[in-house]
Amino acid sequence: MDSPTSLILAALGSIIVLLYLVMRLRLHAFVALLVVSGVVGLATGMGVEELLNTIEKGMGGTLGFVATVVGLGAMFGKMLEVSGGVDRLASTLLGKFGENRSQWAMGVTGFLVAIPVFLDVAFIILVPLIYALTRRTGRSLLYYGIPLLAGLAVTHSFIPPTPGPIAVAKLIGADLGYVILFGAICGLPAMIIAGPLFGRWIAKRIDAQIPDYMELPKEPADTRDLPSFKLILAIILLPLALIVLNTVSGVILPADSPVLAALTFLGHPFVALTLATLLAFTCLGTRRGMTREQVMEVATKALEPAGIIILVTGAGGVFKQVLIDSGVGGVMGDIMAESALPPILLAFLISTAVRVIQGSATVAMITAAGLMAPVISTLGLSGPVLGLIVIAIASGATVLSHVNDSGFWLVNRYFGLTEAQTLKSWTVMETIIGLTGLVMALIVGLFV
Repeated sequence: MDSPTSLILAALGSIIVLLYLVMRLRLHAFVALLVVSGVVGLATGMGVEELLNTIEKGMGGTLGFVATVVGLGAMFGKMLEVSGGVDRLASTLLGKFGENRSQWAMGVTGFLVAIPVFLDVAFIILVPLIYALTRRTGRSLLYYGIPLLAGLAVTHSFIPPTPGPIAVAKLIGADLGYVILFGAICGLPAMIIAGPLFGRWIAKRIDAQIPDYMELPKEPADTRDLPSFKLILAIILLPLALIVLNTVSGVILPADSPVLAALTFLGHPFVALTLATLLAFTCLGTRRGMTREQVMEVATKALEPAGIIILVTGAGGVFKQVLIDSGVGGVMGDIMAESALPPILLAFLISTAVRVIQGSATVAMITAAGLMAPVISTLGLSGPVLGLIVIAIASGATVLSHVNDSGFWLVNRYFGLTEAQTLKSWTVMETIIGLTGLVMALIVGLFV
């Protein structure tokens, strides 16, 4: 099967099969992606041995980078969680902003906390704070909860070392420095609009109070024994600063500069995250009374959820490699390259389509990255624009979260909302984030 029409039909059929396996048969995304990759390879005429070599190449090429970064990030985030660093960050920001500007404090808290901590974990940790504020003021939970969720969702989708942007950056060859830079530029306006501004508006229309079935948390604990705010902020921002410095130095410094060589080493994600993780283990662990065995236990526990993310990302790498080696990617790349749509908008639409149909943001991002990789190759795209394409894919994977997304039900339960109220609040918030991210990426794209 080597005609363009046949290859395109194989590609479209693979997407349909993938969605059927995940949605209808409830097959895990890791297994579903591997099955679909095999089907595409055999349907397009690849030999069994060639297909197996492609699977190995796709898995190994992706996980060599992603597994290391996601694993380090997970351990780093877990140590921040168990040490009380998240509590310190939230309480300090609330104190600095004051109760009248507590919405902004929650948005900034979510934005910072989700850099090292997974969204659902961070939300569950911080929900007692939302409950406490609601009890104190009598306002709707959404008044404080939507800004927090907006901050968490923006960073979760836009800024490494969270798994989504890490995986997409690897699959399309984007520089993480550009992804972090553009993630902040596009994400902060999205957080502001979808968080404090939308949160204030929707709270007037939906008076969500603490649900009866939730065990009421106590008031926030005494923060005197928690790690310092400056220490927590420094540990979170260290790897991001090193990675961005690596990218910027490569543009402004001469190739033979010793400073460039040093920043290239220190700013590699492996080194930057290793330094941050070791700093967290030392400053938040052993120096605060934890034994080395306890630190090891925390690190091991952190890798349990990371393992699933790593395997799904690796299977996404297999899917991308099969599309390329089978010839499907080249044909699709040629067709998409002839489209009048800008690559940034095209990436957004592909990601949105998969997101709405099957619900998982991770699967949507990985699928869109696999389909965009041939387009990027055909058009010869490189440098900063690839960072913007990562943001566009992340934006598409954020919009229109509904009943097939686990995040929808997490918010529904903790805030005691009906399905209709969750659609009006959480779903609209997610869509505002995605659309704002896309608009910002298109605007930045005019200058790069």
